[in-house]
Amino acid sequence: MQNLKISIFDDNKPRRDLLQLLINSTTGFSCKNVYNDCRNVLKEIAANTPDIILMDINMPHVDGIEGLKLIKSQFPRIKILMQTIFEDEDKIFKAIVAGADGYILKKTSPDKLIDAIRDLAEGGAPMTPTVAKQVLTLFNNKHHHIPKNDFNLTARESEILKFLVEGYSYKKIAEECNVSYATVNSHICHIYEKLHVSSGTEAVAKVLEYRIIRDK
Repeated sequence: MQNLKISIFDDNKPRRDLLQLLINSTTGFSCKNVYNDCRNVLKEIAANTPDIILMDINMPHVDGIEGLKLIKSQFPRIKILMQTIFEDEDKIFKAIVAGADGYILKKTSPDKLIDAIRDLAEGGAPMTPTVAKQVLTLFNNKHHHIPKNDFNLTARESEILKFLVEGYSYKKIAEECNVSYATVNSHICHIYEKLHVSSGTEAVAKVLEYRIIRDK
């Protein structure tokens, strides 16, 4: 994996410092830029152009969701991993709709956070399992009137897509399906083509919007 440039937006300085230390202690990762809010987010991103952003949702002045919208409007290719303390349905919905590339809880362990960053860099859409379940339920409730559309996915593609929506990493999907990582990546490329999307987040949003997968 290439050296990933990561920026952090979080109003809690001790947490910012710990995250920066964790990232800089991980091979292939680098974090030189940290910020306590999103008031100057476009200027800051333009000056540094990170590959991935760790974005706190609850910050003063300009919060993480507004920051997410601003960044995606000007820098759509930058991947943004939202972080929050609470499993707030309204904020989860707003973040996904605004284009968040992943959504995890702050209590996520350091090793799982690093895994989520790696998964994001490889095209995944990491979500804490409890958040993933809430997302399924939330979109089912909001879009129950929309007719189901399977987009001509094969059984295997549907299975892999379900795991993606549930927040599984590519590596974990490969283990669950008993196939190679490369095979999972190939299936996901085909899935993206059929759904007319270009990222894991877009795939998850489309899956839920068109009821390709339903919560049991």
